[in-house]
Amino acid sequence: MLEKLYERLQAHTPRKLGLALPQAAVLIPIVDRPEPTLLFTRRAAHLKQHGGQVAFPGGKREPDDPDLLTTALREAEEEIALASKQVRLFGRLSDLISLHGIRVTPFVGLIPADLPLRPEFGELDVIFEAPLAMFLEDRRNHTDVISVGERLLYVPSYQEGEHVIWGLSAMMLVELLAVGFGQSISLDRPPPDSRLNYRLEARQPVFGDGTNA
Repeated sequence: MLEKLYERLQAHTPRKLGLALPQAAVLIPIVDRPEPTLLFTRRAAHLKQHGGQVAFPGGKREPDDPDLLTTALREAEEEIALASKQVRLFGRLSDLISLHGIRVTPFVGLIPADLPLRPEFGELDVIFEAPLAMFLEDRRNHTDVISVGERLLYVPSYQEGEHVIWGLSAMMLVELLAVGFGQSISLDRPPPDSRLNYRLEARQPVFGDGTNA
């Protein structure tokens, strides 16, 4: 399954936004277990932006970063002590724009199980994993409906224990599932048998939340 994912992401041509906005990048870590998982972080509650929210490791591009992959790997090492040599890069997903007007680029990578990861407590309070099967089976709690201009986006919201995975992180997962695993999931149509939660109109052309950007 994971080798097929690698092949599909290597062949994928993600959407790249040419907007002149601040840049950020995140790493979507897949943990190589017999039953694979996805690794998430939770932002520290005391932070003014995104406090208590679930996100993938990542953050804003620094002037010394030669590219966005460097940003994603550097931030992952700073936030959760994940060494870049432990990441097998699978591919890149499409750019998105956060609610704060930052262009966010996701990268997907495979990491070994049971690494000695630790959160940087100035920014994070928890590192946790969620079963990949939960997303492949689309076991969403509900669907957030957000108006972006004349377009409605149907964004899944997943619950893993006390953690809610939603917003920009969930939008990234939709592309990962559709492109990487061939799942019938889309932001452009409501899923069957899911409770719809209507949110306010987004302030950006492509919106999000649940990221460090």
